[in-house]
Amino acid sequence: MTTDQYPKVYLYRRIVQAKLFIDNHYADKIDLNSISDEAYFSKFHFIRLFKSAYGKTPHQYLKYVRIEKAKELLKNNITVSEACFLVGFDSLSSFSGLFSKVVGQSPSGYLKHQQEIQKKISMTPLAFVPSCYAYQHGWLDAKNSNFEEPDI
Repeated sequence: MTTDQYPKVYLYRRIVQAKLFIDNHYADKIDLNSISDEAYFSKFHFIRLFKSAYGKTPHQYLKYVRIEKAKELLKNNITVSEACFLVGFDSLSSFSGLFSKVVGQSPSGYLKHQQEIQKKISMTPLAFVPSCYAYQHGWLDAKNSNFEEPDI
């Protein structure tokens, strides 16, 4: 590494450190000040650097992480209100609004859909094995298939 590359690597490491801080503390009450302090940048300089590295502002990334974690929780049959508070939201209505905007359906609708998928999987598990995988492992005769494509 040349000496002129060192400042860029050093800056990038600090940005990555801030991203990892968000990834690890998404459920806590963190704000732009605490995130930018983690990277040792002023708020406005940090926002520019973070967005250039990740394509999102730190706040947009925090919301993204929280919604993704909420989706994981809902897939595991956690209630909507529990998921809301476990990922760091203070208000069920703001969580539901953001979730609906990002995911395209309400948290309760998403939970219900995930429960339906789990029920279908438990009733006909072989229907959820991809045909190419079953054929490759000898579970499927291309002419005489007992596998069916799932309706998801």
